[in-house]
Amino acid sequence: MKAIIHTGARSVELQELERPSIDPDEVLVNVHSAGVCGSDAHAYEYDNGYEWIQIPRIMGHEYSGEVVEVGADVDAFRAGDKIIEEPIHDCGDCFQCKNGQPNVCQNFSITGMHRDGAYAEYVAVDPSNLHAVPEAVPLRHAAITEPTSIATRAVLDQSTTRPGDDVLVEGPGPIGVLIATVADSLGANVVVSGLDQDAEYRLPLLNDLGIETINVQAESLDGRTDAVTGGRGFDVVFDSTGHHSGIGTAVEQVRKGGQIVVVGIPNDTSEVTLTSVVRGEVDVNTSYGSTWSNFEQALRLMERGEIPVDEIIDTSYGTGDPSDAFEAFLNGETCKPVFQFSA
Repeated sequence: MKAIIHTGARSVELQELERPSIDPDEVLVNVHSAGVCGSDAHAYEYDNGYEWIQIPRIMGHEYSGEVVEVGADVDAFRAGDKIIEEPIHDCGDCFQCKNGQPNVCQNFSITGMHRDGAYAEYVAVDPSNLHAVPEAVPLRHAAITEPTSIATRAVLDQSTTRPGDDVLVEGPGPIGVLIATVADSLGANVVVSGLDQDAEYRLPLLNDLGIETINVQAESLDGRTDAVTGGRGFDVVFDSTGHHSGIGTAVEQVRKGGQIVVVGIPNDTSEVTLTSVVRGEVDVNTSYGSTWSNFEQALRLMERGEIPVDEIIDTSYGTGDPSDAFEAFLNGETCKPVFQFSA
């Protein structure tokens, strides 16, 4: 089978490997489509915090596919079933897992990082981590179920967002775009902020989806906040930038009594003055990963056509030279590259 292998910092290549065999408690999946996300890009660069990944490694954790072989001990799935995988596997035994918080499991492992992933024609999977894809959801759409589940957790579980709320999403990367579309589906008034590097592709993409945007390097964010909210400040601010300045900006733009939800993992530390947060009784929350129910929410939203998947995904990058997709992602030239491995 063909597989995309991470061989070093900023080095990935397509190789021919043996098709994996399965244990009696596993299923073999023919991968249809697999997306590139921020963590994949950081792993590709071998950034600080990702050096623990043992390479060479088959990358990829956001994917969809079809079951083609079922182990003797598996009853839940059959050949021909359309599936997606929950790529972050919890241990089921630590305090967090037993306390109903598997998304912050102490002993988690990630497909494509701790073990070989889905940038390949076939992958062997434990069926306990699979979800059935609704018939109305094409496999090319289902490939972004995992990042959509992160957005559904952030908006539906971890935030107070309601219809009519004024919402600011900082950062138009894949998660920011999906948070914006989920909040928009609730009837919130959404603004997404970005930088000069986002002005060519990502901000116009959101504008085409009917979501308001601002390039904060070309226009005053304070002025837009006043115009949108009547000088009140945003009801909810999602920081999906992954930059240490994002939280400070959120503090400046949220209203008294509003909420900040930090989704992106800051790449550095910075001092944030909390005086206005305390005096304004601003709720500061975080959102990490997703749970089983968030995956189901994501699939149902796609089934209802609430997520404009075809506009968000970019299938123009082939597997022959996969580095093109990673470099374009890092340069802000695309939002959600998706590799296709089967028809």
